[in-house]
Amino acid sequence: MADILQQIASNLYEGEDEAVAGLVQKALDQGHKPSEVLQGGLIAGMDQVGRDFKAGDLFVPEVLIAARAMHAGMGVLRPLLAESDAPSAGKYVIGTVKGDLHDIGKNLVKMMLEGAGFETVDLGTDVEPAAFVAAVREHKPSMVGMSALLTTTMVQMRATVEALVEAGLREQVKIMVGGAPVTETFAKEIGADAYAPDAASAVDVARSMGCLLYTSPSPRDRTRTRMPSSA
Repeated sequence: MADILQQIASNLYEGEDEAVAGLVQKALDQGHKPSEVLQGGLIAGMDQVGRDFKAGDLFVPEVLIAARAMHAGMGVLRPLLAESDAPSAGKYVIGTVKGDLHDIGKNLVKMMLEGAGFETVDLGTDVEPAAFVAAVREHKPSMVGMSALLTTTMVQMRATVEALVEAGLREQVKIMVGGAPVTETFAKEIGADAYAPDAASAVDVARSMGCLLYTSPSPRDRTRTRMPSSA
């Protein structure tokens, strides 16, 4: 019989949300620490989803189903993790910039980050620079992610970076940008710290930038949902 943490990872990959929740509780009943279940079961499962997403073996609907299973497991774990000293991979504020209402890519990034152990603060869509500034002040994240699907809204990324500079908060956070029209060159031009070409790669970039604890391969979005840190 497979190790219960492997069972959790496998069922998560298959999107079996009820099974994942039940197995998480069973693992806890058997004496596994919440942090062990998180890393060895849920994160391990989402990492495999990420790898196969990048390879083109999984697509957006399958990732969404796996993410639903991950959330079911987290529903059992979250209260216990809050009580324990289990570290998160970092806090990440994410949003789609002002004037842009697209959120599919942003939501994928959020789910992949949460599956990798990040605590996310989702500001939603059409987020003004001032709202990003307020969120950084309130939540003190290690990273801010912005998404844009329209070339006409990309300028709001620059405006947000400038707003963080003016507020004296720029040095406190790393900034990642992404979305279909966004490029690495553009990210450098506006003073962002990083660019991710797709939702799954955003996790790897966040990890590599010290946001923090986990390391794992990254997935490529074959469906062209190229929204790095954005909400």
